[in-house]
Amino acid sequence: MLNFLPRETRSFRAVHALDLPPEWQAPDDIIWIELISPDRHEEAVIESALRLDLPTSREMAQIEPSSRLYMEGGATFMTASLLSRADEEHPVLTPVTFVLANGRLVTLRYEPLRAFTAFSQRVTGPDYAEASGADLFLDLLDAVIERLAEVLERGSERVQASSNAIFDRPRGAAFEPLLTSLARTQSLAALARTSLASLARLASFAALAPEIAGKPSAQAHLVSVQQDIVSLTEHAAAQSAHIAFLLDAALGLINIEQNIGIKTFSVFTVLLMPPTLIGAIYGMNFEVMPELTWPWGYPLALGLMVVSGVAPLLWFRRKGWF
Repeated sequence: MLNFLPRETRSFRAVHALDLPPEWQAPDDIIWIELISPDRHEEAVIESALRLDLPTSREMAQIEPSSRLYMEGGATFMTASLLSRADEEHPVLTPVTFVLANGRLVTLRYEPLRAFTAFSQRVTGPDYAEASGADLFLDLLDAVIERLAEVLERGSERVQASSNAIFDRPRGAAFEPLLTSLARTQSLAALARTSLASLARLASFAALAPEIAGKPSAQAHLVSVQQDIVSLTEHAAAQSAHIAFLLDAALGLINIEQNIGIKTFSVFTVLLMPPTLIGAIYGMNFEVMPELTWPWGYPLALGLMVVSGVAPLLWFRRKGWF
């Protein structure tokens, strides 16, 4: 699917490439062309109209900087890994390509991104009447960073809720839901950090783009974007450290509860060992056992069993073990 943003109407117009003639040329008033999961025919139409060689999905997935950040034919190609499906059970990183060429912005992606959807609704306002492709690019980066900040903020709320649940939980309550929630939040934070690192590389390279390098206001905006990326990266690192601490604390509490249970069983085992030993001795039925003929032999054996069981119990209580 193709989305065009003309400068005058300032509203997106979705057009399928099959509806465009092969010789179609992009009007001068279009400042943003958005390609969403395009097929080969759609890519060919745009490449022919803009005289660009757009990267394929396989090329976008490569992690080498030379494959993701480069200039070619007077255009600046920048690919970053952005967080997608953050609200779903299995979030993913998806490559997104930004192209600055001839005053236009071209974006290419294959996954839904809420930041793009929100920005496409906001960009139709009067503030963008005189915007250029570079202006849209920088504001779109702001929208992406805002979305990552929102994801990290919700993650912080979940981490705090898990922290309260871990340290305020009654003894014996299940730990599994808390550990699962923390693990998923940690995974999401790791993906967000990877996305931020990718955006940091993209922002550094974007400073070389002619549309930004020759415009002081764009340079200042890009510096602000880079500062936001650094701030969010530190926030994500702190969140990961907090999650690691909570995981260690939860595992420590689990070990303590298990040790308490094992200690209880150990105490009862020790308490029963002496009476068991005495009962085993008098159960051997040898012919020469004087105690078997004593009138008080049976009460004596029972008394020895009770004393041998109570004495360790009193000693354990004195030591505070039970």
